[in-house]
Amino acid sequence: MPAPDALLLVSTHCPHCPAMLMALSDLLKQGVIGRLEAVNLEQRPEAGQALGVRTVPWLRLGRIELAGAHSKAELADWAAKADSEAGIADWFHLLLKEGQLPRAQALIESDPALLAAVLPIVGNVDASLNVRLGAGVLLEEYAGSDTLRALLPRLGELSQHADARVRADACHYLGLTQDPAAKRWLDRRVSDQDAEVREIAAESLQAISG
Repeated sequence: MPAPDALLLVSTHCPHCPAMLMALSDLLKQGVIGRLEAVNLEQRPEAGQALGVRTVPWLRLGRIELAGAHSKAELADWAAKADSEAGIADWFHLLLKEGQLPRAQALIESDPALLAAVLPIVGNVDASLNVRLGAGVLLEEYAGSDTLRALLPRLGELSQHADARVRADACHYLGLTQDPAAKRWLDRRVSDQDAEVREIAAESLQAISG
């Protein structure tokens, strides 16, 4: 995978911008990023307006957008996964954690294939309730769609997860696919050891069967 390109927006009076610029310049020299473009918004305010940026430093790294100051180590970590599903999943997790659900919705709306990056959040047992609820909103918006049906095999895998909450959520989303092919995974969960999983599996089977 080629190194991602970086676009950094700064301002003259930003106390954190010089350190970000220096860190990114070092990563450019090391080949961790492929190209670095820096724009001073006090000289080119239209660049920030076009991207809806209100605070600096602001960074686009591959497909990922990051606001605020980040260390060189953090930037290197984001650069390593910037264009991978794991990286997009971590970015979505960050957006949901920061209450930026509409931003995540807009990203998926512009590229529905990004919905797959929500699944690692479903399978993350350490994700907070708010983040899990946000992931649910993102998936529920595509109920009955081909976009969600394309994730059926991976939802099926999640329905066999060791954690009951993950199994329960996966059963709910399997039902939302409205695809009869989901029944083979849901059938296994109606006898699950966890009562909530059994209940949601049964409800999803009923929803698919009509």
